[in-house]
Amino acid sequence: MKTGIHPDYHEITIIMTDGSEFKTQSCYGKAGDTLRLDVDPKSHPAWTGVQRMLDTGGQVAKFNKRFAGIGARAAKK
Repeated sequence: MKTGIHPDYHEITIIMTDGSEFKTQSCYGKAGDTLRLDVDPKSHPAWTGVQRMLDTGGQVAKFNKRFAGIGARAAKK
C-alpha cells in the first residue's frame, strides 16, 4: 500500500436533529470536529413515515416567489 495518499482517519462528534450526539471515526474535517445533521434516520420521512416540509435556506419560498404567476390568467381589457 502506498504511504501518504490516504486521508486522516480520526474521531469526530455527530449531533443528530434531536440534539443527541455520539462519537465515530471519519475522514471528515479534523480530529475533534463536530458534524451537525439536518436530516437523520430519526427525522427523515423514509424511516419515520411522517411527511414534513423542510425549507432549507428558503428554497421553497424562493420557488414560490419565482413561479407565483404561473397558472394565473391576466384580465382581458
